[in-house]
Amino acid sequence: MAKFELKLPKMGESVAEATITSWLKEVGDTIEMDEAVLEIATDKVDSEVPSEVDGVLVEILFEVDEVVQVGQTLAIIEIEGENNTSAEAPKQEETASTETIPAAVEEVEKTIEVAKTTTEPVISNDNRFYSPLVKNIAKKEGVTQAELDTINGTGKDGRVTKNDMLSYLESRGAQQETLQVIETPKPVETPKAIKPTPVAQSTQPVISSGEDEIIEMTRMGKLVSKHMTDSIQTSAHVQSFIEADVTKIWNWRKKVKDEFLKREGENLTFTPIFMEAVTKALRDFPMMNISVQGDSIIKKRNINIGMAAALADGNLIVPVIKNADQLNLVGMTKKVNDLANRARNNQLKPDEIQDGTYTVTNVGTFGSIMGTPIINQPQVGILALGAIRKVPAVIETSEGDFIGIRYRMFLSHSYDHRVVNGALGGQFVKAVKDYLEAWDENRKI
Repeated sequence: MAKFELKLPKMGESVAEATITSWLKEVGDTIEMDEAVLEIATDKVDSEVPSEVDGVLVEILFEVDEVVQVGQTLAIIEIEGENNTSAEAPKQEETASTETIPAAVEEVEKTIEVAKTTTEPVISNDNRFYSPLVKNIAKKEGVTQAELDTINGTGKDGRVTKNDMLSYLESRGAQQETLQVIETPKPVETPKAIKPTPVAQSTQPVISSGEDEIIEMTRMGKLVSKHMTDSIQTSAHVQSFIEADVTKIWNWRKKVKDEFLKREGENLTFTPIFMEAVTKALRDFPMMNISVQGDSIIKKRNINIGMAAALADGNLIVPVIKNADQLNLVGMTKKVNDLANRARNNQLKPDEIQDGTYTVTNVGTFGSIMGTPIINQPQVGILALGAIRKVPAVIETSEGDFIGIRYRMFLSHSYDHRVVNGALGGQFVKAVKDYLEAWDENRKI
């Protein structure tokens, strides 16, 4: 039988590591090709890691909540055929994991070296499961089965993790150093631990009455919260509001949407129409398509528009339409629908939510007529689309003014006042309004 190393795949140029959130398979389970083995999370998006082969899962090399680098081996799958894979990755992980184990005085080191050669290998039992990584560290550091069984595990179901092992070894080393100092007439200088024990962050106690429900924030919720707070602390937010008459767009879409669905197999929503108008405005005002880095302004060559999408758990994610100015309305519609559908099903790739240069969010989806959105850093602007309302309005004609029923909506533009002044911010959103109101009702698609 051969062994196949399941590695953490490359997930984008700027993604170097991921956190394991859950294992979908256990040791001994049969796995089919392309079947998901585990779930991972980056600072951008959650995703699954599928198997590249058919086989049986025989080893899991990382615990839940551990951080893994791209290219590292996650698990070993036993497959039919000759052994054509190496075990270099697990060995590398073993070495990396033990580099930070603190050293003791010379006599203690000798004692540990003897223990390494005489200690029986540890095994899992009915009450305690030890991962291959934990076993490797125990063997490397001469930890006996009895010692290992006394370590309190912080992993899932009380499992001992790599960090548990490092903390125990550091504590053991400190105790041995103390004993050595007492037994010798002169103080013995001991090397400092390479890896300090993490300091727990102080948190405010949760205060609630007995009838309240305490809900832990999700990982995505925590990321969104931090991202929004960081944006407020970074940018000087200011808003401009304008109302647009979208009656022509409303009537045109109503006329062509059935034919469009039949021909293209896609629903024609208002979103791609709005995206097209924003793209044109960004071409007219390229200084809205920038980012700030220190005291420098980076003028972006590509127009990559982020579109905020609501997830089932209430959080938002922002997939990005790359090179939006190069898409016609059909291409824009297909791209918008594809990203929105995969966002709702948690199937976005990390690259698909990166490199945005401007963001659009549709607060009208939830019935809001306007909003004051927070800038998606490091961008300098974001446009909120309000609900389309049928309202009485003044209609100007060559024969005089009349009152008529029109479809109108508010556009709310938030921008970074550090680099975008009121003139540019107002002119940009005015350009979007003008493109929407100038829509050709006889446009062919």
